[in-house]
Amino acid sequence: MRPIIFLISILFVWGIEKTTAQQQVYFPDPDPAIQHRLEEWKDLKFGLLIHWGTYSQWGIVESWSICPEDLSWATGARKAGVADNYTDYVKAYEKLKTNFNPVKFDPGKWAAAAKDAGMKYLVFTTKHHDGFCMFDSKYTDYKITDKDCPYSTNPKANITNEIFTAFRNKNFWIGAYFSKPDWHSDAYWWKKFPVSDRNANYAIQKYPEQWKKFTDYTHNQVNELVSDYGKIDILWLDGGWVRKKTGEEVKHELLETYEGSRWARNPQSQDIDMPRLVKEIRTKQPDLLVVDRAVPGEQQNYLTPEQHIPDTGLPYPWETCMTMATSWSYVPNDVYKPTNEIIEKLVDIVSKGGNYLLNIGPGPDGELDTAAYHRLAEIGTWMKTNGEAIYGSRMFAVFSEGEKIRFTQTKDGKTRYIFLFEFPESKILLKKIPFFKNEKVQLLGSNKNIIWKQAGQGVVISLPPALKTTTDHVWVLKVTSN
Repeated sequence: MRPIIFLISILFVWGIEKTTAQQQVYFPDPDPAIQHRLEEWKDLKFGLLIHWGTYSQWGIVESWSICPEDLSWATGARKAGVADNYTDYVKAYEKLKTNFNPVKFDPGKWAAAAKDAGMKYLVFTTKHHDGFCMFDSKYTDYKITDKDCPYSTNPKANITNEIFTAFRNKNFWIGAYFSKPDWHSDAYWWKKFPVSDRNANYAIQKYPEQWKKFTDYTHNQVNELVSDYGKIDILWLDGGWVRKKTGEEVKHELLETYEGSRWARNPQSQDIDMPRLVKEIRTKQPDLLVVDRAVPGEQQNYLTPEQHIPDTGLPYPWETCMTMATSWSYVPNDVYKPTNEIIEKLVDIVSKGGNYLLNIGPGPDGELDTAAYHRLAEIGTWMKTNGEAIYGSRMFAVFSEGEKIRFTQTKDGKTRYIFLFEFPESKILLKKIPFFKNEKVQLLGSNKNIIWKQAGQGVVISLPPALKTTTDHVWVLKVTSN
């Protein structure tokens, strides 16, 4: 990685691996249309991420339990009592396809709840690292629509298409999560050799024809998604170890592996020709945003710190992806974050110039947890009153004053918003946001003007205690010119 002064989280191991901060450079896409599209994406602020697959039947973390690495999030994720050896475990995992039958799947219900919560875009896992396709790919039988999957006879069997249609009907931007590594594909984990880690298990330079099969397979599946599933706004690629690497990068990983500080035992360049892939798909979806996660280059249109909010705003487009509960995928009796915490995280992220992509994992029957619906409804109540301070906003000159106050402003800077995580007993003193003569202050949700006055180097705002009842969460002051 090339150095810059800002730290971000780039290693994406859903909900299990500890976030690792790395230095990374951002390469803007030179196409003005993509730059414009990014500005439109930045206006959306709040999105829904959905992790769902056959693994939900076991209530375990997605995909990682079949990774052969001796790491806690892999071995610790395995379903107890399934098998006493790795080979049999993988066979049992892949047989989950033959029992997957989410008969309560109702994407219209999901879309309605997300819209009511104020969410504006969706990212859905069309394929995770295990290779199971939640769409009707013609390049594999390891998919939801295969005849050996009981749900294949359901009219809604092409789950990706059903989800995209339902959310598109609610005016959502549509994002397709797609894993670049595919642990089911014989072109990636070649059965000719045993597997030892998450990487391709053969020497790509020695067997270039095998790697070409995998590159073609990847391109074909991505082209299916952008050709057959309506307008796609975001291609959200995961598995950043599948990327082009220089010889020096590979040597460095080999050294780190030898010294025991890396998970990669078979580091090598895994070049799937991302520039060509993006060129191909943009002939079909010209304004598609591409997020090649954790891979510096023009194919990473915005960056995605995971389970982590940067301490300060980042100097490029970014989005924090985070779980609503503790896991990315469905876990029985999971614990969901309180509504107040979710709203405060949303405000914190937006005040720093980012978007918030909040994840929910559906259960094996196709239903969301009751707690998830409850959180979405409460978030929606807050957003209906305070959403104007969120959508389309941009960072103020400073994003905060202390731990409990945040700021945003409109794009033209004429309106400023002050977010209070705690309602003051009577007055607040602000020193970092200027007020000008004849400006008006109101609390969103109330039509009463708020009294303010200059006080030395700051501004004192008086808030009547009765206004605390306007919300149960974060209070928002709007500052405008009369």
